[in-house]
Amino acid sequence: MAEDELAKVGPISKLPSGTVTGADRWAVGNIEGEYFAVTRRCRHLLADLADGSIDAEGCLVCPWHASKYDVQTGQMLRGPQGIFAKVPGLGFAYKLFTIVVPLGRGQVVKKGKTLYVK
Repeated sequence: MAEDELAKVGPISKLPSGTVTGADRWAVGNIEGEYFAVTRRCRHLLADLADGSIDAEGCLVCPWHASKYDVQTGQMLRGPQGIFAKVPGLGFAYKLFTIVVPLGRGQVVKKGKTLYVK
């Protein structure tokens, strides 16, 4: 695997547990030492999931409207919240969409003290 095929995330020390960052097209996070990478655009209004958060259940939460994603499957577990939650069927439609077309998933690899996504 050539290094130019990898997206550099950065030093392991810069991604403590419970945080998310961006690396190229990826939102990369750390859940208690387990790293994940998913494509970084929310299925709702394309918010940058690298600016999201990790909830108590280990799911990635969109920073704009609190849609919630399973980082292992890329599927939306909860649709948009707030004003968008009041639109009948909207959350269901987005969840159904991510069953068919989930967020892409990458593999986080460690090389020395640095993380990369392939």
